[in-house]
Amino acid sequence: MAKLQLFFQSLIVILAVLFHLSHADVGTAARYRTPYLPTACYGNNAAQFPSSNLFGSAGEGIWDNGAACGRQYLVRCISAAQPRTCIPGQTIQIKIVDRALSSVSRPSRDGATMVLSKTAFGMISNPTAPAINIEFQQV
Repeated sequence: MAKLQLFFQSLIVILAVLFHLSHADVGTAARYRTPYLPTACYGNNAAQFPSSNLFGSAGEGIWDNGAACGRQYLVRCISAAQPRTCIPGQTIQIKIVDRALSSVSRPSRDGATMVLSKTAFGMISNPTAPAINIEFQQV
């Protein structure tokens, strides 16, 4: 009986390691540049942008009928079509200030999970890449 219990405890530990539950999601990010105003979240209020310029617009998958406005996300580049596009070990925190579908400045690629400001995109990847694959997590 003790051996069976030990077996099941070991099995649970092994399964927990193999199927580690992550709270992050995987998606794509494009980039956009000025003009950033007006935005779907805050209109023409320039105070909406963080001083770091680390912000983005939400794609339809995370827009949530406007509830995404003001949300903060940790974002990191995980891969891209071109090798060595991602900056290894670099994670940024961005604020959602707009809806990608209606932003004044068009994204470098349509259909992205989020569209990052020029500054944000360049902090995690080669700034000339049209799009990257990202891991992101709401803070």
